[in-house]
Amino acid sequence: MLSRTADSLYWLGRYMERAGNTARALQVALREAGMGGGRPAQGQGWRALLLTSGDIGLLQGFGAAPDAVQIIQHLVMDRANPSSIQSCIEASRQNARQVRTALTVDMWEAVNDTWGQMRRMDDAMPSADDLPGFLDWVKRQTILFNGAYDDTMLRDEAWRFVRLGTMLERADNTARVLHAHAGALSIAEAGTAEDYLNWQAILRNFTALRAYQWVYHGRIEPRRIAELLILRGELPRSMIACHARIEAVLEEIATAHGGRRGECHRRAGEIHARLRFGRVEDIFAQGLETFLNEMMARNIDLGGQIAEFYLHN
Repeated sequence: MLSRTADSLYWLGRYMERAGNTARALQVALREAGMGGGRPAQGQGWRALLLTSGDIGLLQGFGAAPDAVQIIQHLVMDRANPSSIQSCIEASRQNARQVRTALTVDMWEAVNDTWGQMRRMDDAMPSADDLPGFLDWVKRQTILFNGAYDDTMLRDEAWRFVRLGTMLERADNTARVLHAHAGALSIAEAGTAEDYLNWQAILRNFTALRAYQWVYHGRIEPRRIAELLILRGELPRSMIACHARIEAVLEEIATAHGGRRGECHRRAGEIHARLRFGRVEDIFAQGLETFLNEMMARNIDLGGQIAEFYLHN
């Protein structure tokens, strides 16, 4: 496979996943703020959202209380923001066009229909009443795309590079969300009612509230949240689940290339091994924020090594 084809498939997976992650995070922030999208935000939910998206610098222009309308505009429709939902969907469609013949009909329709509906919005922000429905729609479209490629693609190199992009983006998002809420998860005592709501919000970022209850059969505790989202492979959005798939896909690609491996394979295995043999007690002894800072740096480094070895030749 040509490196430019692999690059388009990889970024198709990443951008579709990023659009869905942004929609999920916005849904949680709106729920936390108890608003429909049109009032100034209060509390830490918006700060955590900007930390997750890497846009914390925006707070400098907002003063003490972030402006919810500006934040939502930036994350939904701002073409100057390469990670806004609109930018991600446009980038997904551009990459899909580059590799149209490598995609199944269902995959192409999932991407193209999403792009077409966004285009018909003509850069207009959804109203406060329509915003929750819009975010639900974005989330459904990304789930549709993931289901389309998982159910209809041959398990060949094209599938592997889409999968690789999806899993690396998902692993990075999980680390970023946990990092944004590291303070709330580092509380040693039982916590207040507000803390409990914050812990619920973290789980809702991953649609994992019911999964938590199924695994632990008890009240929500911050260390168990961290354990579930970092070290429990049963949860498909946990860090260990994502990195297990990244390592496996890289091994499959290497096998298809006659066993040729590079630094990206070593680093993917190293990250997975650390998570596989890690313990939540050790993570908190090190410091949750320190651990997550390190994991985010490792994710960025791994993405660079993958690009250097496979995508930029």
